[in-house]
Amino acid sequence: MYAIIDVETTGFGGENNRITEIAVVIHNGTTLVDEYHTLVNPEMPISRNVIGLTGIDDGMVHDAPKFSEIAEKIEQLTANKIFVAHNVNFDYNVIRNEFKRLGIDYKRKRLCTVRLSRQIFPGLRSYSLGNLCRNLEIPIQQRHRAKGDTDATVILLQKLLKNDQDGTVAQHLNQRSREVTLPPLLPKTIFEELPETSGVYYFLNDTGKIIYVGKAVNIKKRVLSHFYDKKAKELALSKETAHIEFEETGSELLALIVESVKIKHHFPKYNRAQKRRSKGYGVFSYTDRKGIIHLAYNHLKLVKQPIKVFYSTRECVAFMEQLCEAYNLCPKYTQLQSNVKHCSHYKLNECKGICREEEVIDEYNNRVQQAIAGTKTKSTDFLLIEKGRTPKEKAVILIEDEHYRGHGFIPNDQCLTTINDLEAWIELQPNNREIDHFIKAYMDKVTNKVEIVQLPS
Repeated sequence: MYAIIDVETTGFGGENNRITEIAVVIHNGTTLVDEYHTLVNPEMPISRNVIGLTGIDDGMVHDAPKFSEIAEKIEQLTANKIFVAHNVNFDYNVIRNEFKRLGIDYKRKRLCTVRLSRQIFPGLRSYSLGNLCRNLEIPIQQRHRAKGDTDATVILLQKLLKNDQDGTVAQHLNQRSREVTLPPLLPKTIFEELPETSGVYYFLNDTGKIIYVGKAVNIKKRVLSHFYDKKAKELALSKETAHIEFEETGSELLALIVESVKIKHHFPKYNRAQKRRSKGYGVFSYTDRKGIIHLAYNHLKLVKQPIKVFYSTRECVAFMEQLCEAYNLCPKYTQLQSNVKHCSHYKLNECKGICREEEVIDEYNNRVQQAIAGTKTKSTDFLLIEKGRTPKEKAVILIEDEHYRGHGFIPNDQCLTTINDLEAWIELQPNNREIDHFIKAYMDKVTNKVEIVQLPS
């Protein structure tokens, strides 16, 4: 016996989404046995978007019964029945949450007519209820109302049962199949092909657009956890997911790096963290009309050959202050003080008077060049070696001037001695603050275990 169900809700998502209307049809596969339909007082306001879609407003449900008053009826009506709905996880979770508020653990076997339709009626452009009704010539009245959608789903279920030549329904009812757990638009074969290795995965919608990027030590296990999560964001993500792609990385560190790069490149709808692009600032030098060498900083995209790269003006200022103190440079010519005739540091004997024309320009410039050279000699370029995707390779992460520059995978027997040797193996990537933080935290954590190969310039 089947209990075909549709609910309309307040539209606030997650556990706060309350029922405003419910329709239940009890069916034995060929004949209607019983039915029930009512508006429900959700005990909270209905969102404007939902009112526009369904036509159900606060006034209509004001005198309707609360769910607590119809819970026993719903529980008895659906007892020992298979819970059927179009995108079943949505309706099922909403009803289960209503029972949960009453202290009742509501559990039923489930069937999703979206997933069934994708297998029994393959090749359609869309599997929304409206589109299926048009393609299968199913009459539907009062679209986006519980009674109208339920009546249409009943006819759809009958057609699915009639055209099920391969035992698809029985397969979906098998608890080990995971069919009910997976998103309605996602083919089971796509999920089964996911590896249980470290890497990055991409959720795509039915138009092929990436809507979420994630990383995992075990891709398959992590992906499945999204589908068990009942938070509003995860439910919405699952509802839109039609395809999953993945990229193995071999290590968790490289998965973190690739995830960060891809989020900032694709700007996925459901990724909240790391969406903000780090602007980056580059320290550079230039010579003015008097022949004095200045040190300054600007947005990285405006600096062709930066002496040093930072991700905030505060870091740039701190760096300039260190150089002034170490090499007796003038704050006026290091962008620390602007719109001044003479620097204030002169009184503290840190500046030797270049801003007052009391120092020979060549002597001052010589100290600036020493500062630049000192900065470069302190920096080292190296490869961070990580586990590869297979036993026959290793992952390499290129660090230049203390910043991530790119990564690649190299055969174990490949010898690398200079940066030039890396060109065929390393894929250069844009850097950002998060990646530098990941690498630093990782190296601090596993100082004695991490393998580093120094590279001469």
